[in-house]
Amino acid sequence: MKQIKLLFGAILALIILSCEGPTGPPGPPGFDGFDGQDGINILGQVLEIEGTFSPGNFYSLLYEFPQTVEVFESDVVLVYLLWDVVEDSNGDPLDIWRLLPQTRILDQGLLQYNYDFTFLDVSIFLESDFDLGTLNPADTDNQVFRIAIVPAEFAQTSKIDTSNIQAVMSSLNIREIDVNRIQLD
Repeated sequence: MKQIKLLFGAILALIILSCEGPTGPPGPPGFDGFDGQDGINILGQVLEIEGTFSPGNFYSLLYEFPQTVEVFESDVVLVYLLWDVVEDSNGDPLDIWRLLPQTRILDQGLLQYNYDFTFLDVSIFLESDFDLGTLNPADTDNQVFRIAIVPAEFAQTSKIDTSNIQAVMSSLNIREIDVNRIQLD
């Protein structure tokens, strides 16, 4: 009799423990991984700055990253120059961006747009084999640059064409509307 009660009690315990309630609502969808690698946190950013090279700023533009822009020492910073604006087949403007450094052959000699960076700032500057004071305003005034901050892990593991700013922005899931535009003094 004790064995029957023990067997009945064990079956009753299994039935109670295996009961489930109604299914709850589904949770929010998570982010898809990049190339099958779940868990990589990509926080790249793209900024656009506009400034003028002059003797007063030694033909260089310095942009200090604000506290809202997190840049690590291991991150990669890419700078692109707005080289030209053309019309597409619909007549809409189409920006042509070139990755720095870029060299131009002018009547005076060679002019190079170049940059360097730290995790605190980026410096864009002109280098030449002639007096920069002889440059035309088209080469110095109101120059537009895009600064792409690419996390080091992403830069090493992805196969994006870094010379193509659209490919970089697409890989970082950054839309044109998300680009923060800054006018330098």
